[in-house]
Amino acid sequence: MEAFINGISYYLPEKVLDNSTLSSMFPEWSVEKIAQKTGILSRHIADDNESSSDMALKALEKLIKECGIDKQSIDYLILCTQTPDYMLPTTACIIQNKASISKNCGAIDINLGCSGYVYGLGLAKGLVSTGQAKNVVLITSEMYSKIIHPKDKSNRTIFGDGASATLITSQPNTEFFTAKIKNFKYGTDGSGYEHLIVKNSGVNTNRENQKDLYDEEDNFISNDDYLFMNGKEIFNFTAFEIPKLVLSTLEVNSTNLSEIAMVIFHQANAFMLDFIRKRCGIDADKFFVSMSDIGNTVSSTIPIALSRAIKEKNLQRNQQLMLCGFGVGLSMGGVVIEIC
Repeated sequence: MEAFINGISYYLPEKVLDNSTLSSMFPEWSVEKIAQKTGILSRHIADDNESSSDMALKALEKLIKECGIDKQSIDYLILCTQTPDYMLPTTACIIQNKASISKNCGAIDINLGCSGYVYGLGLAKGLVSTGQAKNVVLITSEMYSKIIHPKDKSNRTIFGDGASATLITSQPNTEFFTAKIKNFKYGTDGSGYEHLIVKNSGVNTNRENQKDLYDEEDNFISNDDYLFMNGKEIFNFTAFEIPKLVLSTLEVNSTNLSEIAMVIFHQANAFMLDFIRKRCGIDADKFFVSMSDIGNTVSSTIPIALSRAIKEKNLQRNQQLMLCGFGVGLSMGGVVIEIC
């Protein structure tokens, strides 16, 4: 049995943090410098009282409205988030209750970041193709703003908050955007897990390291209660591994770049994306980037970019799109989808 994407919606918080505000906080970084280094002009930030389940619910409700979904027909929820409401219970269960979805619906969380949307599509396809579910909703909801230290200028310039909801079904629905989910390729290098981490976020916690560390010039380095990213190592991982992922994803789908109409990578930052694009030999005119106004929304970047591409580009039936996610874990995943 095949599986199809039959609609994508997304939600962004109302609060906007632009580069001028960040520059006023960190005068050594001008508005132009932030934009040049990241390709990001602004990002949406969740309210203090807003949770991941709140954002997820708004994305889900938007999907239901835009695609005319009977929410009682949803029989499985997959939530991809690294900022759950609680360590336990499962946030997907909270969403099921808030959305008043049938109690006959399965609900799970997956803790994966930048590659999470691709992995989630793989899980959803598995559920649909084996007959375990007919209508799966894959939700991504990330609010890294709540785990970034206020003085961490590097990460604050990159990350934004956002949520998405995607319907995956066993049958196409040509009234809306429909794409067949084809074959996947995955990769993991757990030896690099410390390069993107919140050390004091689980049971393996060192309370003695709950203090701010600064360099000799009084620049913030880290606090184990907050997000730490070794940008150099993350860049090296993507630079060397993603070209291999692209080739293996093409191979497992028996296709090549000339037959791919559009490529959407995890929207990490504009500089990294352009560097990887060139290393992969992907033409700029088929490489879709849409992040200048929202930043890096982690697992939500690919579905938001795909939703925007659907609206902005004249995509045609039988065209193939490649989606590739990579980052925290370190993990990566690629898939080809074909428009119906």
